[in-house]
Amino acid sequence: MTKLPDDLRAGANATRHFTLRAEDRQGIDVDARTVTLAFSSETRAVVRSWGVEILDHAAKSIRLSRLKSGAPLLVNHDTNDHVGVIESVQIGADRVARAVVRFGKSARAGEVFQDVIDGIRPNVSVGYLIHAAVLESEKDGQSVYRITDWEPYEITLASIPADITVGVGRSADKTPTKEPAMSNPETTAATPAATAVNVDAVRASGADAERKRTADILAISGAEAYKRFDLADLAGEAIRNGMSVDEFRSKAMDKMTQAPKQTAEIGLTRTEVQKFSFLRAMNFLANPHDAAARNAAGFEIECSRAASQKQGRAAQGIMVPFEVLRRDLNVTTATAGGHTVETDLRSQDFIELLRNAQVISGMGVQYLTGLVGNIAIPRQTGGATHYWVAESGSPSESQPAFDQVTMSPKTVGAMTDISRRMLLQSSLDVEGFVQRELATTLGLAIQSAIITGGGAEEPTGVLATVGIGSVTGGTNGLAPTWDHIVDLESAVSVANADVGTLGYLTNAKIRGKLKKTFVDGPGTGERVWQNGNTPLNGYRAAVTNAVPSNLDKGTSSDVCSAIIFGNWADVLVGMWGGLDLLVDPYTQGASGTVRIRTLQDVDIAIRHALSFAAMTDALTA
Repeated sequence: MTKLPDDLRAGANATRHFTLRAEDRQGIDVDARTVTLAFSSETRAVVRSWGVEILDHAAKSIRLSRLKSGAPLLVNHDTNDHVGVIESVQIGADRVARAVVRFGKSARAGEVFQDVIDGIRPNVSVGYLIHAAVLESEKDGQSVYRITDWEPYEITLASIPADITVGVGRSADKTPTKEPAMSNPETTAATPAATAVNVDAVRASGADAERKRTADILAISGAEAYKRFDLADLAGEAIRNGMSVDEFRSKAMDKMTQAPKQTAEIGLTRTEVQKFSFLRAMNFLANPHDAAARNAAGFEIECSRAASQKQGRAAQGIMVPFEVLRRDLNVTTATAGGHTVETDLRSQDFIELLRNAQVISGMGVQYLTGLVGNIAIPRQTGGATHYWVAESGSPSESQPAFDQVTMSPKTVGAMTDISRRMLLQSSLDVEGFVQRELATTLGLAIQSAIITGGGAEEPTGVLATVGIGSVTGGTNGLAPTWDHIVDLESAVSVANADVGTLGYLTNAKIRGKLKKTFVDGPGTGERVWQNGNTPLNGYRAAVTNAVPSNLDKGTSSDVCSAIIFGNWADVLVGMWGGLDLLVDPYTQGASGTVRIRTLQDVDIAIRHALSFAAMTDALTA
């Protein structure tokens, strides 16, 4: 077998130009917004750096699956200029490839479609991958290769007509090639005058661009932030197939966001999930030497061992599996405990109870539950830059920038007291009551961390996040006014972050103060805090005394309150699977009360600091 040149490699990426003929324009259906066009033929050949290329148009030589699965119709091969879709494709008896393309209804797509109707955009190009070729002949010192396996992946409408003196080279390096002597029978447009081209200079420029493309792709795949996602295979594919840096970055982001995450579940069946009892677990912890209590809690003890192993850490008491934290206890179902009670009670799952304990949850905070191990969430930190350029000029290259929001488990503890007798009950309403008590104490602790967490051993909350917007009242603080409310919104809006689930969070003192404060000054107009679900300038507002009212400003000590405005969907609360229960039967032992401690691994991340603004020197007295 003849050895093919190195430049003609499997996976080589190429483009070709053709002209939409007058008869093709007769295949335009204005109502359906479709056009039937020819995009390649066997009679058109192109001179490449390695020889003359002929695309074989036998059915077995063309992989049409990508075009048939809704490939894009582009303008000038620009993936950001997507104006339509390829609806069908076929190879005719005349060995010409034709497609029916449908234009979209966007303003841009309509503009291009009208140009096609008017004959202003007659030029068609196809992008394709070369998978295999054979040396067909040697003619006048040139090697003629027939591409026997090739794969078209997009059709484009080209602004520049097919120029047989220059032609179009591989899209990977944009190196121009010369058209061979044979002409394109599909081309009806007049051929423009030949233009002198410094082939060596163009080839050198293309080689430089290819080296930079390869280096950029390798740099991205090897960046520290991306190493855990193992992008080596994707990078190799991108380099081989001529993928642009932007396209590779987009695919890398897709892989990162879709990366499978290890589950925190231990594999309990639905019946086993319903069987698990908080009461039996806590009664055993309160009476560890009582054989009856241990035997009764045998199932819970085994589940705890499995959950601890899954989490990679020893339980300090009983580890409640993640599946149990998500269950519903429905007393109307026998296997869910229906035989133990007469009342019709439905107890929500523990995770939902925990959320309901926090007023901040109603603002749109995002929860990531059942986590195992540290996690990293991709975040875009910068965008490409636009330029205005002169005729024949080109914009300077710029790239979007990315980093990651990382989260790692930090342990929060909460405490509640439950009577010893209650732990001896089997009633499902008591089980639900205990879960609500535990969830409330733990939920309030997490809510406090979301607002004021200071970092280090605890998560970093909104008020401690570096870079959030700030509105200042005065040197020694100041009573909040309508202007301060507007300024908080403006601080977020100026940062282009006024999107998502926007709202205010403050404490009861501020609510009371703003209910007494007039928009237009003392005694006139409307009150700043109004009635309804959106009391502050048309936005939602949640009130919790977890928002501090003991802050300092100048000579005002321990009396300043905070008001926070922002997109609460940018607050991420990560919860690692498993709730650790500990029982202290001694501290309140004289009164017959058992103290229950709950430990949960949690972390909090703010995706974008500029999504929030705060006033922390608001006075209410």
